[in-house]
Amino acid sequence: MPRVIQTLELVAKMNSSGNVDEARGILGQITGQHIDDSTTIFPPFTTNLGVFTRIGKNVFINHGCSFLDLGGITIEDGVMIGPQVKLVTENHPLDPQLRKGLICKPIVLKKNAWIGAGATILPGVTVGENSVVAAGAVVSKDVPDNTVVGGVPARVLKEVPRSQS
Repeated sequence: MPRVIQTLELVAKMNSSGNVDEARGILGQITGQHIDDSTTIFPPFTTNLGVFTRIGKNVFINHGCSFLDLGGITIEDGVMIGPQVKLVTENHPLDPQLRKGLICKPIVLKKNAWIGAGATILPGVTVGENSVVAAGAVVSKDVPDNTVVGGVPARVLKEVPRSQS
């Protein structure tokens, strides 16, 4: 059975489940990796393949997220992903003669990043450690560590405040 058909079937099964533990287990089947018990996913969720996605520990993925992962997605420990977030690693050439082809570039969400509701992360972007992507942002360039970005296209708005301990 082609991988995309298998993924579609598993996604449908996950999205009809009302159990967070079962959803995590199905996500593990989709990605071909063990998903740590500290990670939570709230369906519905969509992905085209899933096998090119790596998910760390203490990750939270909220409702309605969509991952197109042919270019590779890495989600490091402690990442929070808001509802309706799109991670898109695939694009098409501008040249009409080549447009049916794909250009794939990886997305990396570094440790403790927070991706706000409705944000879109485009191919080739790394979101830095402890950084925040504001709700609704469209991120087309790398986000430095410890910064807040927002807007369309996203730009640096400020630094993440440091804890005073």
